[in-house]
Amino acid sequence: MAILNESGREYESVNYYETPLTADELRELIQKLGLSPRNVLREDELAARHLKLDSMSDDALIQTMIDNPDLMQRPIVVRGNRAKICRPPENVRELL
Repeated sequence: MAILNESGREYESVNYYETPLTADELRELIQKLGLSPRNVLREDELAARHLKLDSMSDDALIQTMIDNPDLMQRPIVVRGNRAKICRPPENVRELL
């Protein structure tokens, strides 16, 4: 957020714990990222260790990330039809 603040551009911050994504919103976000649902998944999270992620379909992975938001890569910045996982934070500059 510091890089966004320094850019002087207006932005909206969405806390998906307070405003959970729907499955359709997550699908759209994944499409803007140009990734597969598996690429957006944080498999190293504690919550992932007890799930059989390898055998899940894309739809099941999306629902799992909706049910367990800690499993989503973050932060994600969206600008128009493009999105970027901003880890490291400097990745946001590619969208500015």
